Amino acid sequence: MADSVLDRDLLVRLRSGSDAKRSDVEVGVALLRLAHDELEAFGTDGSERTSEEEIRLVLRTSRRVLDRVGLSLDLPFSDFRTFKTFWVANDGYGSWQARRDMLNGLFEPVHLELTRREDGEITSTLARPVTSHPGTGWSRVDDEVNELRRHFQVARSEQDYRNVGNDCVAVLERLSEAAFDADRHLPDGEEIPPVAKTKLRFDMIINSSAGGSDNAEIRKVARAVVELAQAVKHRSTPSRRDAGIAADSVIQLVNILRRLTEA
Repeated sequence: MADSVLDRDLLVRLRSGSDAKRSDVEVGVALLRLAHDELEAFGTDGSERTSEEEIRLVLRTSRRVLDRVGLSLDLPFSDFRTFKTFWVANDGYGSWQARRDMLNGLFEPVHLELTRREDGEITSTLARPVTSHPGTGWSRVDDEVNELRRHFQVARSEQDYRNVGNDCVAVLERLSEAAFDADRHLPDGEEIPPVAKTKLRFDMIINSSAGGSDNAEIRKVARAVVELAQAVKHRSTPSRRDAGIAADSVIQLVNILRRLTEA
């Protein structure tokens, strides 16, 4: 990779989980193009702009990211050496064009599907907070939100959309667990409500954090989000629009409560 350095630590993190700042589809587009370009450079003029170890890491990370969006990268090689063995065994010896054609046949269908999904994300991606923070600081909440985003990206059926509703409820319960502080939010004489009583816990957080009449509208929003998430979870024939609205609302509520509890 001329004049650039491969960020190995980033690749290791991407194998372990999604990037909070970028969707797996966006990451997959970039990784797959990098892998294709590096293999083509090696196959046409012998350039090794990345090392054997680095190209193996790029391909392993690409497969993992694609797995998360429901796609597979089925390559009969894992690095430059095994790519050369493959092209020699498949009439690619002495022909740069034959090697390009091999790579195009393997990569192009996945490139096209990723492009289609990336175009879809432009019009149907879930809400992002206006804050510049990469996450809420509540690790379990952030993990659940990332799973919600991932599942929504690949959802295609009514069952998938219903499962997005399940994810919405899971986010709310993790939010209830993380945001509620009994010492700060529990009214005198009250018992601590269970984590699953999200509506009650959110009422208590809002009442103690947003004083006076200012909290009425926020309480209405929180209650409506809880009810919407439950409705999509139990709806027999939810649509992508239903699931997306519920997911957007839950993500926004996460950020509303983060702002309140930081005040």
